[in-house]
Amino acid sequence: MGAGRQRSPVGPHGSDLAIVVGRVGNIDQAKAAVRDQVWRLLEREGAAPGGSYGKIPGFRGVEATAERLGELDLWKQARTIKANPDWAQLPARVRALQDGKLLYMAVPRMATLQPFYLLDPASLTVPPEQAAEKKGAAQIARRVGVEDMRPIDIVVCGSVAVNRSGARIGKGAGYSDLEVALLIEAGLVTDETVIVAPVHQLQVVDEEIPVAEHDFNVDLIVTPDEVIRCSRRRRPRGLIWEDLSAEKVAEIPALADHTSKRFGNRHSLDSESVSKRELRQ
Repeated sequence: MGAGRQRSPVGPHGSDLAIVVGRVGNIDQAKAAVRDQVWRLLEREGAAPGGSYGKIPGFRGVEATAERLGELDLWKQARTIKANPDWAQLPARVRALQDGKLLYMAVPRMATLQPFYLLDPASLTVPPEQAAEKKGAAQIARRVGVEDMRPIDIVVCGSVAVNRSGARIGKGAGYSDLEVALLIEAGLVTDETVIVAPVHQLQVVDEEIPVAEHDFNVDLIVTPDEVIRCSRRRRPRGLIWEDLSAEKVAEIPALADHTSKRFGNRHSLDSESVSKRELRQ
């Protein structure tokens, strides 16, 4: 633990966050309250650039965090990495390519039928620093679906807040949860896969974080100052179809295609969601 370790005042004395969660019955509202406090804290303390509110924060110390992650044995042994496309995870993506690891990078907003970019360090035509950027990956990487992917050793996920048991909150769009769930269904994220959250120390809160059925916990938190091994593994069984509206499925091509293959033509994406009874079969 670093000597200068900072702790988030989001409930550091066992009160603030507990009050937020106790006061707000709706999980989404409770998560929004936590996000708001952490985003404001990061900007107030100068731990993230102005304009980070509403985003996966590109915190001060992202490079040191990627270096600390790269020193871990589990990273050295990993061959395949999946990472989100946010700026905060750019140093980790660059490190993966520099270390010769196969990198799957999520297409922003899962906007294509093949929702992942494949970056193979053995065949890059540009430097890793350029290939790992969103614009660089869009220009040179091949898009792939789960059927063309290898099992994932490490998932690097962007987070707004995490706690030491491993519960996390993203920025609220839900794409990280959908990506991981899709990979679980495909057998590519397994019990052997380690899910890592690189964050600033101020993003680590002490209290319970509200979770829904589709949420996953992280196994490891890496900050510029320390590595935290989380105590509570929690992952969905795959896609929680009951939580997906027809509109959400329709706007994500990979989900629409998956739905069509699973349920055939019995259901229209323009009508109501698939019934819970059938989805649970």
